[in-house]
This record gives sequence, C-alpha cells and structure tokens, in this order.
Amino acid sequence: MVNITHKSSSLRQAIATAILRVSSQETIDAILQKRVPKGDVFEFSRAAGLLAIKKTSDVIPDCHPLPIEYAAISHRVEGLDIIITVEARTIYKTGVEVEAMHGASVVALTMYDMLKPIDKSIEIATIKLEEKKGGKTDFRYEMPDTVRTAVITCSDGVASGKYPDKTGDLIENKLGQFNIQSILRVAIPDDFSTIQSKVKELSNAGIRLAIFTGGTGLSPRDVTPDAIAPLLDREIPGIMEAARNYGQQRMPYAMLSRGVAGFIGDMLVLTFPGSPRGSEESIDALFPAILHVFKVTEGVRHS
Repeated sequence: MVNITHKSSSLRQAIATAILRVSSQETIDAILQKRVPKGDVFEFSRAAGLLAIKKTSDVIPDCHPLPIEYAAISHRVEGLDIIITVEARTIYKTGVEVEAMHGASVVALTMYDMLKPIDKSIEIATIKLEEKKGGKTDFRYEMPDTVRTAVITCSDGVASGKYPDKTGDLIENKLGQFNIQSILRVAIPDDFSTIQSKVKELSNAGIRLAIFTGGTGLSPRDVTPDAIAPLLDREIPGIMEAARNYGQQRMPYAMLSRGVAGFIGDMLVLTFPGSPRGSEESIDALFPAILHVFKVTEGVRHS
C-alpha cells in the first residue's frame, strides 16, 4: 500500500457512474412497476452498492480502509439505459474515487443478476469516474515569479560552519515540489538582534516568503519566535497551530515548538523547527494550502 502517513485529512468527494443497458421496454416496465421476480431492483441494488462502497478495501488490495461518511446512489432511466450514479464522501488522507466506482460496479452487477431471468441481453456499459474533489491537487497554487523566497537557518553551529545545513537543504528540496525556488539561502547565529536585522533586511529587499528554521524550542539560545513576533504586523496563529497539530499526531514533543507566523508588510514569515523532521512535517502540514495567502493578499475572493 502507498504510504499516506505524511498526508493531512481533508474533505474528499467522488462521483462515479455506470450504465446498465437492457434489450426491451418490457424490462424497463418490469423494473418500474416492481414486477421483477427477484424483488425491487432499485432498492436491492442500492443496498448492495452501499455495502460495496464501505467494503472496497476488502476486495481491492491497494485501497486503504477509510471512513465513509456519506454515500448516495441513484438510478435514472433514459430509453433502454439505466444510469447509475454513486457519490461518496470522507474526511480522510486519501480519496474515495475507487470506492465510488466500486459502488457503481456492484450496483450494476446486482441489477444484472436480478434482471437476467427476464432479459438475456442485458449489458453493463461504461463505468467511469465523473468527478473528484479534495486533496492537495485542489489547493495547488502556482507560485508566480514575483513571490521571492528566502530560507534562513538560525543555528550557531551551522552559521559557524561546524555543522552542515541539513534542514535548509531539506526545506529547499521540499519547496521544489511546489515549484518554489529560493533566491536567498543563508545561515545566521541564534542571536536576537541578528535575527531581527535579517528579518528587516529581507522585508526591505522585497522578499515575499521567508522561512526561518531553528530556534523555536525551549533552550536558552532558542530565540527565533521571540525576535520575530514583535515585528509581525499581522500574526496568523492558525498556521503554526496547524503545523503543531500535524506534528503532535506523529511526535509527542511537537507541542513544545514555539513557532510563529504572519505578515511583516507584504512578506509572509514562517518559523519552523530546526530538526529536519520537524521542518519536513511543517511543510507537509502547510503546503500547498498556505500559498492561498498570496491570492488573498492580491484581492482574490474566497470561492
């Protein structure tokens, strides 16, 4: 199975359809008039489809078990075709398109089984996904060239050259997944005034996204949030709350991070933990959805 432990839960929706084609109007009439010997075709197949949606992971090996929080199945008659529509929804880390298509398939097969005694020429036609929503692809935002980005590592050891900047490397690689290229990469000491000076320098230079890593913990030299918080024009508490919540589900010490986030002028400042794992989880928790702030600041209305 694909590893989805790094993903965040979000509302996922999918709609699938299947077409059952009968050979005569007599079959359609028998269905509508509930004269099929095996019972009410629409209700029996709907029940079978609901079970199929919920049991998808039992029969499709690579599908993850997930909570189905809404499912709806409908039938529509068009000539000799019966259009089956299945909708499924969940709040989870992966989508429900296979569940919806599995449901549509089983509805069609159940109808086939119930109708074959009275119609030997039934066929199941197209089974396809009509729509899917949710997940990172729906929240992807292409960063324009005007969003100039800087990655700043706050660490005495890295700044002095004693240690390699593994976290900075990781952040740049992760940002590359979202087509974000940093135009500035630097390491500075864990020093209050140095951090504040660097923040002001970046803002004056027209940087739009500044990611500071390191110095968000509780040791005496961890002063990054203390230096940056007084400079924020508009703090956005939900950003680091989301990152801490994501991290806490994977590491019990994530709650100890004191990272802050917000705008200084037009520059969005993020403060990540200094550990590679902590920064990686922060990016997984926030991107690409956080890039929506640049649309908002450009005056784009929420959809």
